[in-house]
Amino acid sequence: MDKSMIADMENLPEADKQRMATMIDQLQIRDSLRMYNNLVERCFHDCVDTFKHKSLQKQEETCVRRCAEKFLKHSMRVGMRFAELNQGAATQD
Repeated sequence: MDKSMIADMENLPEADKQRMATMIDQLQIRDSLRMYNNLVERCFHDCVDTFKHKSLQKQEETCVRRCAEKFLKHSMRVGMRFAELNQGAATQD
């Protein structure tokens, strides 16, 4: 957010600030759930080959663990990069 948006939000009445905070929280929850669902779908599709057993086989479990680690590391890196870009844009104002 740029400085003018933050200043505008500070001028809002308390009820509106609370509604904005609630909306932001809901968006963050939605995005977290979307990321989790993408992780589960991708790793399941890539790693689970058969439904012959009740639980994951050793190689499937290892694949899922590696897939989840890669996905989370990638997501964290993308988030850090966006933060760097956002910080750079904020200092240019």
